[in-house]
Amino acid sequence: MSSFDEKVRCARAELVAPYALSTLDRGEARAMQLHLPGCAECQREFEAIAPVTDALRAWRTQSLPTPVALWDRLLARIGKQDHPGNVLSTAPVPAAQAAWPDPEWRNVAPGIACKLLSSDPEEDRVTMLVRLEPDASYPPHQHSSVEELYLLEGELWIDDRKLSPGDYSRAERGTSDQRVWSQTGCMCLLITSPSDQLA
Repeated sequence: MSSFDEKVRCARAELVAPYALSTLDRGEARAMQLHLPGCAECQREFEAIAPVTDALRAWRTQSLPTPVALWDRLLARIGKQDHPGNVLSTAPVPAAQAAWPDPEWRNVAPGIACKLLSSDPEEDRVTMLVRLEPDASYPPHQHSSVEELYLLEGELWIDDRKLSPGDYSRAERGTSDQRVWSQTGCMCLLITSPSDQLA
């Protein structure tokens, strides 16, 4: 998860993920909105993270079904009311729709848990939420593909760089991280290859 060479990339590319996740302030968001149509690199970056932002939006907007027991109590109460001209429907009450399945957290190492959001075996890519407990660390590793990380909560150290909530990190194929750890505990969104090589 080392830094990408800033000389090669568009200066605004690091703002694409925060823009897509609606975490920029109004002025920065407006500037990014104007910049995006004219920058092919930022457009590619925006399209690459679209599945993740769509999934997060779905979580925020999903509605939970009304519990069946509550429906039964509500119908019983309505049935007891006697109003002139009130006609109660005899049609069966539709079953509550199942909620969008929430992936489970899985412990993958001491103090580290992951929630897999999507997997693309063809592209050798996974998108997941990663949670580190306080003082947990990930072993040294080399990136088999581009890795993108967006910190949601807590603090995360990648070698000598400290990330705070809202920070974005990108590492290129072939680069490596010697130490990834969190003193406070943290949670991040990670898009990476499952084929990274542990040192």
